[in-house]
Amino acid sequence: MRWTHFFLLATLTASASGQTTRQTSRQTAGQTLSASNEVGAVYPEAHALYLDLHQSPELSSHETQTAAKLAARLRALGYEVTEHVGGAGVVAVLSNGAGPTVMLRTELDALPVEEKTGLPYASKVHTKDDSGRDVPVMHACGHDLHISSLVGTAAIMAHSKDTWHGTLMLIGQPAEETIGGAEGMIKDGLLKRFPRPDVAVAMHVGNLLPAGKVGVVPGTYDTNADSLRITIYGKGGHGSAPHTAIDPIVIAARTIMALQTIPSREVKPGEMIVITVGYIQAGAKNNIIPDQAEMGLTVRTYKADIRKQVLAAITRITKAEAEAAGAQREPLIEHYEATDSVYNDPALALHLKGALESALGKDNVVAEEPHTASEDFSYFVNQGIPGFYFSLGGADPEKLAQAIAAGTTLPSNHSPLFAPDVDPALHTGIAAEVAVLRDLLNRSAADLKKLTHQQQNPGQ
Repeated sequence: MRWTHFFLLATLTASASGQTTRQTSRQTAGQTLSASNEVGAVYPEAHALYLDLHQSPELSSHETQTAAKLAARLRALGYEVTEHVGGAGVVAVLSNGAGPTVMLRTELDALPVEEKTGLPYASKVHTKDDSGRDVPVMHACGHDLHISSLVGTAAIMAHSKDTWHGTLMLIGQPAEETIGGAEGMIKDGLLKRFPRPDVAVAMHVGNLLPAGKVGVVPGTYDTNADSLRITIYGKGGHGSAPHTAIDPIVIAARTIMALQTIPSREVKPGEMIVITVGYIQAGAKNNIIPDQAEMGLTVRTYKADIRKQVLAAITRITKAEAEAAGAQREPLIEHYEATDSVYNDPALALHLKGALESALGKDNVVAEEPHTASEDFSYFVNQGIPGFYFSLGGADPEKLAQAIAAGTTLPSNHSPLFAPDVDPALHTGIAAEVAVLRDLLNRSAADLKKLTHQQQNPGQ
């Protein structure tokens, strides 16, 4: 069932009993039909852009063509566009009289993943990464859909300036996947060279919700993320004489197992902690004990105090395991990448949940639990800007229902099989963004300040 047909049917069904209910339903039906017509008018170009972007993905910090395509489309719509902000970043501003400034952000980058969806528009792109290796590239996280939705939203807002007032600020952010793009744009003067937003908005598509629905989380939306690189030093030797060596692979193996006692034995039960060792690299031949081993960790937490406790425990355990094995050199622990959790202003999130329900239908707006993923939208919110970050359903509803019934899951973001149900997801993404922006841009900056009750992010 097409998205527009679904909403029209849902609206007509809702007109059940009582004169007041019938009047409300007629108003809602009119609003829904109008919104559907608006989305339908911009959808063909947004969809064409999606297909183009999906077939031409670019890695983090190399989004040259992606940024240029976004900038050209926004400029053609009448936005004042500035390129190369914090690298490949794009800032587009549309002024429409007195009122608040609202920022809508999309990411630009793709991932070094080989696409295996089998789609006719699947990416076949290969490129050199920053280390010179040949890697495949895929929009495996849905950023192509985010960009396309933003462009569709931008077109509707530009063509309906009588429905809002204030300043709309659209952001195309590079390097989200490497947790550097938001910070880079801020350091390049994003909040000084351009109007400072009163509210920042973003969304993310995923397969946890069916296409046609959105999800809202007041407060903590996702996790703090910390990336660690640990090098364990041993003593190399012959594989047949391990007693003459200090085996860093064995030390690494014991360390990996010991780290899993942190969530199970050191932190209070009920706290969310993930410690994943994503890789271990050591040695080159089966009969040679190497002199060092390297492993990479990702650590996810919700709360600042738990984050501090977990990172300290990782350091303590890693050093202790090396010392227990007689290693003559202390392990090198590099904390090379980090971002705070995304925090939704609670009052703002609850208010905008109502706006989304009015636009999409109450059954299509889901109250979610916090996610365990992470991303750097938090850099904008941590500048004191109230934020609203929401989820966009991307799963084929029938396939999702089948997966749930079978006790399995659909391919997640970053999977080579990740393939959103584009038609309903993109329709809904545009409609949701327009609904949120119009709600915010029909208020004064003072009203928005009263509406938001920015609290301290417990993840900071």
